[in-house]
Amino acid sequence: MKAFYKNNNGLFESKEWTPNCWINIECPTKEEKNYLLEDLKVPEEFYNDIEDIDERPRIEIENGWTLIIIRIPVNTNNVKLPFNTIPVGIVFKGDICVTISFHKTEMLTDFVVYTQRKGQNIKDNFDLVLKLLLSSSVWYLKYLKQVNQKIKLAEDNLEESIKNEELQALLQIEKCLVFFMTSLKGNDILLHRIKNLKSQRDFYDPELLEDVEIELRQAQETTNIYSDILTGMMDAYASVISNNLNAIMKQMTSISIILMIPTVIASLYGMNVPNNLEGNAYGLPIVILVSIILSMFGVFLFKKKRWF
Repeated sequence: MKAFYKNNNGLFESKEWTPNCWINIECPTKEEKNYLLEDLKVPEEFYNDIEDIDERPRIEIENGWTLIIIRIPVNTNNVKLPFNTIPVGIVFKGDICVTISFHKTEMLTDFVVYTQRKGQNIKDNFDLVLKLLLSSSVWYLKYLKQVNQKIKLAEDNLEESIKNEELQALLQIEKCLVFFMTSLKGNDILLHRIKNLKSQRDFYDPELLEDVEIELRQAQETTNIYSDILTGMMDAYASVISNNLNAIMKQMTSISIILMIPTVIASLYGMNVPNNLEGNAYGLPIVILVSIILSMFGVFLFKKKRWF
């Protein structure tokens, strides 16, 4: 999908390209790829780098073209991995500025609506990059709130019954947090590199830079907190599972020992050898009574030791 946006106290969609407007392309088709590579002359290696789902945040300048890749969070609607991060490339040269994403995202649409609501204009290409970084940090925090809700839900389920499904849910959330943490660190490194560009450092809006740094730091700290909570929770439930297993093994061992008492007595008195009870009319009841008494004594002993 291709869209053109121009400043008018906010970003508003235009039907055609005009100089210094923002071109946003999501999930590019073959025709849109040709438009990028042949009409706009975007370097093909830049296009291929953005297409790589594992591409890390970075800045690269080649033949007058500047490529900046940031990673933004997305809701995958996948049970096994509910949240992930994807690369978004900002490519610009002169009066051409293009953002390219190979996945549909909520963030870019929300970013346009936000600029309209606040009446914000984009001053230049680096201003767009910083505002996209700010928006991505806000969306990380939004998704982290949903992650926290999933952690609480999994915790409630684990309190009722500890099953593999609940533990797997925690593992899936932990994977999401790892992806978030890695991407946020990459965005943070990218921000410092952009700040230190000699050709641009005098043109940045200091308040915008501060906002980006604060939101990015907050997203990183929140991710670390949730990750630590999740790690501690999984360790605690691993101990609970181990303790439950030990309790079950104690009970099974106790039952086996108690059942072994009458088995041993019956085996001894069932042998074809003299035992002083072979001619006694009450031999069988005596053996059964002794077995019951010894078994009851074993039950009493194990209860006293709290093995039951």
